[in-house]
Amino acid sequence: MIDTVVIGAGHNGLVAAAYLAAAGQRVVVVERDSIPGGAVSTVERFPGYRVDRGSSAHLMIRHTPILEELALADHGLRYIDCDPWAFSPASDTHEPIIFYKDLDRTCASIENACGAADAEAYRAFVAVWSERSAAMMSAFTSSPSPIALGKAFWGLQGRIPGKGASSGLGLSQEFLMSGDSLLDYWFESEQLKAALAWFGAQSGPPMNEPGTAPMVGFAAAMHTIPPGRAIGGSGALTEALVRKLEADGGEVRLSAAATALEKRGDDWLVRCEDGSEQRARSVVSACHILTTLKLLRAGGFDSATADRWAAQIRVGNGIGMAVRLGGTALPSYRGIGDDAGVHSALGLLVTDRGQLARAYADASAGDLPRRPALVAMSYSAIDPTLTPAGHHSTSLWAQWHPYRLSGGRSWSDLAAEAAAGIVAELDRHAPGFSDSIEHTRIQTPADLETELGLTGGNIMHVEMSLDQMMIWRPHPEMAQHRIPGAPGLVLAGASTHPGGGVCGASGRIAATAVLAGRRSTLSKITRGRWG
Repeated sequence: MIDTVVIGAGHNGLVAAAYLAAAGQRVVVVERDSIPGGAVSTVERFPGYRVDRGSSAHLMIRHTPILEELALADHGLRYIDCDPWAFSPASDTHEPIIFYKDLDRTCASIENACGAADAEAYRAFVAVWSERSAAMMSAFTSSPSPIALGKAFWGLQGRIPGKGASSGLGLSQEFLMSGDSLLDYWFESEQLKAALAWFGAQSGPPMNEPGTAPMVGFAAAMHTIPPGRAIGGSGALTEALVRKLEADGGEVRLSAAATALEKRGDDWLVRCEDGSEQRARSVVSACHILTTLKLLRAGGFDSATADRWAAQIRVGNGIGMAVRLGGTALPSYRGIGDDAGVHSALGLLVTDRGQLARAYADASAGDLPRRPALVAMSYSAIDPTLTPAGHHSTSLWAQWHPYRLSGGRSWSDLAAEAAAGIVAELDRHAPGFSDSIEHTRIQTPADLETELGLTGGNIMHVEMSLDQMMIWRPHPEMAQHRIPGAPGLVLAGASTHPGGGVCGASGRIAATAVLAGRRSTLSKITRGRWG
């Protein structure tokens, strides 16, 4: 008898499965794709090139105890610190800003580009928001509730220079304010504000939305633990999770898409497209929440209720698209050059927030951005295993590009035009780079849906706006990682708290829920910083 079936071999599903198998459960993971990992996977896109299908830098999971608790280093996982972890390019009037793990070096760069006042303001900003970001990560330890949130943020104060400590209400207001308002409060330089706004916008919402301040504030945590680049590609995390799972007796079945979830007495029956059936005491559904609801309907769950939930979950109109490049050179950025150090970093290729606002406005109208906002990553500079000798790869993530285009247009018609615009924007900051390109792989919002199962092209599954986070994610009635009327079914994945990104927290929460009656066993595994 199988103890638990996990639907979806994305990193959250694999994290859940690994914890369960380590606790002694018999676990089977079923996955629709022919390779595991979903958006945390790396494949040969061009001859001799290992290219990520989704994520590239891992910002959050290294701020959790998951890697240590599952001993993934013992299963081959190695990270390189991204240090520097970000940079803002030079403009006609300003020097570049380079963000290092070391705060002093970062402040020196900010002073050189923006002046002493903003350098000192940034130092104070990091002091305040590093503590707040740690509390925020602590809040990701369990399903959200007023008690859990209160515990995570208890005793936290602001220590804002010249303003004293924030009251509880003042602190909550700061968490609920927009990222742009937070930046305007702290800084004067538009270049610095644009870089931090673009960092925060990687969660999806524009930084003028309420509740986006913590997305900007999380930059402070990068001075404690910077983003990590897994050696061999983002998928090295998935590969280590699979090895850990299999070492503990778990199994991953690929090309086995679930088609129905049916309650059978005290058990669940999971039917798959390949004709197989798995019967288990519990199920962790780590796929998109809309897919989970579809599976429940197919298994006889009340359709009216499932339809109501689905209608109230906001998937949105996509976030962006990616262009993967292979060629003979690294980008040589204005004012920086092609030094390998800077290629460990997220290239935050914007210099003013107006560019972000215009790109978002264009996407909201269903149009391509007239000037796309880019994050550039060239990790072959720090990991030569990714490309043939003498060659390099660069991944470009561009926001905002809509899933649904205006005027009935199709992404099959606009993909090449959109990619050309993205490469041209990179050339603006690294003149002549396009001459070195030999291979191009385009991933439009439609491609992200087709290949990776990202409904609506949304890499976060569900919008990361205030109304879809914490106790509202993916729906107030499902915010505890459970579905009313479906006992034994636990939710995981980006659709659930704490949301998208490479974090693994929802998988850990799901495993905790499944093992709720076996706390002594679980406690032997979860002895990390989160307790």
